[in-house]
Amino acid sequence: MTRNYRADFPVLSQEMNGKRLAFLDSGASAQKPVQVIEAMDRVLNTGYSNIHRGLYAISQNLTAEYEAVRQKVADFIGAYSDKEIVFTRNTTDAINLIAQSWGRAHLQRGDEVIISEMEHHANIVPWQLLRDQIGIELKIIPVKDDATLDLDAYKTLLSNKTKLISVVHISNALGTINPVQDIVKIAKDFNAYIKLLIDGSQSIVHMPIDVKALGADFFVFTGHKLYGPTGIGALWGRMDVLETMPPYQGGGDMIEHVSFEKTTYKEPPFRFEAGTPPIVEVIGLGAAIDYVRSVGFEYILEHEKELIAYGQERLSKIEGLNLYSRAPQRAGIFSFTIDGTHPSDVGMILDQSGVCVRTGHHCCMPLMQRFSLDATVRASLGLYNDKDDIDQLIEGLYKVKDLFG
Repeated sequence: MTRNYRADFPVLSQEMNGKRLAFLDSGASAQKPVQVIEAMDRVLNTGYSNIHRGLYAISQNLTAEYEAVRQKVADFIGAYSDKEIVFTRNTTDAINLIAQSWGRAHLQRGDEVIISEMEHHANIVPWQLLRDQIGIELKIIPVKDDATLDLDAYKTLLSNKTKLISVVHISNALGTINPVQDIVKIAKDFNAYIKLLIDGSQSIVHMPIDVKALGADFFVFTGHKLYGPTGIGALWGRMDVLETMPPYQGGGDMIEHVSFEKTTYKEPPFRFEAGTPPIVEVIGLGAAIDYVRSVGFEYILEHEKELIAYGQERLSKIEGLNLYSRAPQRAGIFSFTIDGTHPSDVGMILDQSGVCVRTGHHCCMPLMQRFSLDATVRASLGLYNDKDDIDQLIEGLYKVKDLFG
């Protein structure tokens, strides 16, 4: 691969601790290209206003640009209509919306929700809150030693009380790419009325998404991992499902008519978007989608494949390094420990080497417990990374080995 997109990301032109900056923490939040920064600056500098109700030109123009991003998101993930796209603050917000709107409306005591052992806390805690509120049951798909989901065990969890299955597409802690189409098909073959929710926080940036092909009922993602701003994400829901869901929050812009006796609400998606929306952030998300499309997933997939192979080869030569990202199908995430060192110590030494990684449980404490771990070091790739970043990581890890013997 000869293309290099590093120059598009202004932050990467600086040094950290006197070293070239090797940013390997995109799994937490990706850096922003100049195209996103400029799009948001343009709105703030030349055309900001509140949207939807202003009768003056800049409000109407920005309203049109804002709503155009809804269509852009729909096209990006293969939705049937832009009316199926709900803007949320992030994936966490989207899952909470589904739990408290769809869940409260359609579930009752004794109904079952299935999640997996590799879920982010954002796909665990909302269902625990709902369990405590109305008495649903949670069932857990176990993770096998090779960092994949146990689909045979999953099949045994299905019952006539199963109402929803919510699973992560790509594990943020391991990089495992879960076979979500198979998971959906198994559930729908068992009972076509079971609803499926896919957490696409990581997959949205690593691979093309077609929600129609996935066959699920909900797909959620967050903008800041897609080279966009924080504070903006999206929930896709099948329209026939969204229409059965009551509002999650109340306030301005989601109502048709308000009186002290009765309030009526707008149709989806607007009934789920109470209050002044994240206007500038939505524009930034649209610019991020344009940027990713300009790069193309063909390049992204091939580039990541090359870096995964290179990183795997180099990491495997470090004595005492234990790699937990070992699923046959996985994205650009290396999660590991080094014998005799704590991940936090590794992270601090890498910081002095100009390398940004994440250490800790990665908001996946049950998964860490599954592998008898308190924490790992996680290096996660973005399209701006190259072999020099991997080499810088490896050089830093050998410094760790020298210091800790």
